[in-house]
Amino acid sequence: MDNRKDRNVEVREETELRTKQWTPPSLLPEITKKPGWAYRWIRVSLANQADNLNVSSKMREGWEPVKHSEHPEINIPMDPNSRFKDCIEIGGLLLCKAPQEMVDQRNAYYQDKAKSQEEAVDNSLMKQNDPRMPMFSDKKSTTSFGKG
Repeated sequence: MDNRKDRNVEVREETELRTKQWTPPSLLPEITKKPGWAYRWIRVSLANQADNLNVSSKMREGWEPVKHSEHPEINIPMDPNSRFKDCIEIGGLLLCKAPQEMVDQRNAYYQDKAKSQEEAVDNSLMKQNDPRMPMFSDKKSTTSFGKG
C-alpha cells in the first residue's frame, strides 16, 4: 500500500503555510466605489502651493469633490486649513468623482484625437516614401507544409 500524498495536495499545503509578505502601506486609501461613478485623486497643491489652474480645469471637466459623509470607511483627520471643507484630501490630493458615462466619453474623445494624430504622422511619412527605397516594408512570414 502506498502512503504518499498527492503532489497537488503537498504543494497546496506548502503555499497555505507560507506567511504573508510585508508590503508598505498605500499612501492613498482604497475606497468603496459606487456604481455609475468614476473616482480620481486630483492635485490641489504642490509643495504647499495651491494649484488652482489644475483644480479649476478638472472641475470644468465635470469632477466634483467627494464628501467624508459619502465614504465613512475612510478614517482620516480633516485638515482645518483645507479649502475643501468636509472633503477627502490627503497630502495635496483631493478625492473627486464624476459620472462614469462622462469619463467614458472623455476617454473616447482623447482616443479619437490620438488616433487622428497618429494617422497624420503616418500620412506625412508616406508622402516622403520612395518606392525604390521604402521606409516601411511589410514583413510577412509564411509556413507551408508538404512541399519539399
